[in-house]
Amino acid sequence: MEEEETELRNPFPSPPSHYSNYTAHNLRLFELLRERVKDQNVDISNVNQHDILSDQTNVPSWPLTRLERPRRQQSLTRSPKVKETIPSLAELGGHQLYPADPSTGELEVQHHTTRALIIISLDRRPALLSILRSLLVTYSNLTGAILAPPPPPYSTVPPEWQRHVEWITVLAQNLMAVANDLRPVQARGNLESMMQRQLELRREETVSIHTFDTSLVIACRSF
Repeated sequence: MEEEETELRNPFPSPPSHYSNYTAHNLRLFELLRERVKDQNVDISNVNQHDILSDQTNVPSWPLTRLERPRRQQSLTRSPKVKETIPSLAELGGHQLYPADPSTGELEVQHHTTRALIIISLDRRPALLSILRSLLVTYSNLTGAILAPPPPPYSTVPPEWQRHVEWITVLAQNLMAVANDLRPVQARGNLESMMQRQLELRREETVSIHTFDTSLVIACRSF
């Protein structure tokens, strides 16, 4: 009963019950068993360890193969494949209305003996403003289509509001895709702001230390 209470009070799990089997003597017997079985070209799990280790003392009754280290899984040794680039909306099968990723456009410039690789910078703001204006106009047309009278009962023509909803879906997908593409830029900007703020704080601390040092020197000279 006291052992159970001690076990419950222990915040860390106890070691397994077979940890006491890993003694220097047992490990030496296991290595000797592996060497002798290796010479006989047989499976170590199918041999009689007492017969092979008959010249040794204190051979345990349990199989020495329990002392073998677990094998490392092959999946843990493989490095996971990470996508280096984010697929665009067009690559995912969507209707892309904005320019492609600026980092994919490169221009090679050669001047005399100097060669440089310049990344073409594409401004997406005109396309995004056009998408936003189209979204507002389409939403206005959608409200008008909803208030329009219903089509005849046996009409096969799709309603006008359905076309507006489909186009709004395409516009919204483009806005969300652009936002996802610009997340690395946003993260870089936030990191630069944080580092700039830390630099400003250190400069303020340095100025305050110098000010205190100057006032302390003046106070010491007055005595």
